[in-house]
Amino acid sequence: MPLLGTRGAASARGFGFGGGPSVTPTVEYLVVAGGGGGSDFGAGGAGGYRTAAGFAVSAGTPITVTVGSGGAGNTPNGSNGLNSAFGSIISTGGGYGYKDLSGNSGGSGGGGGYNGSGGSGTAGQGNNGGAGNITGSPAGGGGGGSGAIGSAATTNKGGNGGVGSTSSITGATYAGGGGGGCSSGTAGSGGSSIGGNGGVNGSGVGNGVINTGSGGGGYGSSGNAGGSGGLGIVVIRYPDSYAAATSTTGSPTITVTGGYRIYKWTGSGSITF
Repeated sequence: MPLLGTRGAASARGFGFGGGPSVTPTVEYLVVAGGGGGSDFGAGGAGGYRTAAGFAVSAGTPITVTVGSGGAGNTPNGSNGLNSAFGSIISTGGGYGYKDLSGNSGGSGGGGGYNGSGGSGTAGQGNNGGAGNITGSPAGGGGGGSGAIGSAATTNKGGNGGVGSTSSITGATYAGGGGGGCSSGTAGSGGSSIGGNGGVNGSGVGNGVINTGSGGGGYGSSGNAGGSGGLGIVVIRYPDSYAAATSTTGSPTITVTGGYRIYKWTGSGSITF
């Protein structure tokens, strides 16, 4: 009986039976920033999307988790989304769309207004937004997505948002760009059906889906705010042969499935192994 008690105490200190480590040495992560807000015409770009394996962790050292908010829709330009982070891994908030000038840069760039080009995306995180168009009915460009650039507006049609990316950790799709608005033609569609759709003179304008980091749609009329960007998300996983974390904050959803422990934050917090 004393021997069993000694083994249990050793496991609690981070060592498994036989002296092997019970704390995972590395984790796989998904970090998606908040999506950019749409404007009168230009759509918001998706938040930066970063995912990889091999992030090293240490027993007893807390890792900070930050989940970035989506940018507000506004006029003449929306607001950029806020950054998300898992420790040193930082994803950049999505760029805002503009009424008549160029979209802003971000994780993915915002769509341009009817006289502007698309904003620039961040390498390794997202793509550029599309340009606007003033021929015929003014229209805004689509916001960039993690999987593709936002399309440019054409005559009487807003640009579509760039598509998002599907995570191998969760199986869900994240970081689609918003669709550009148009004053009296056809609005652009949000990327991967998670970016906010553009509006035609405000009709049908949408927000980026929450916790996907997607961009908001363009409104389609001067003097009106577009849709808001979606809140980001942070997810990690590691093999379930290793012990659970010793503590978490921020109320992550914790699941054990398919041979992995998965921690999903929809708000900021921390984790300690």
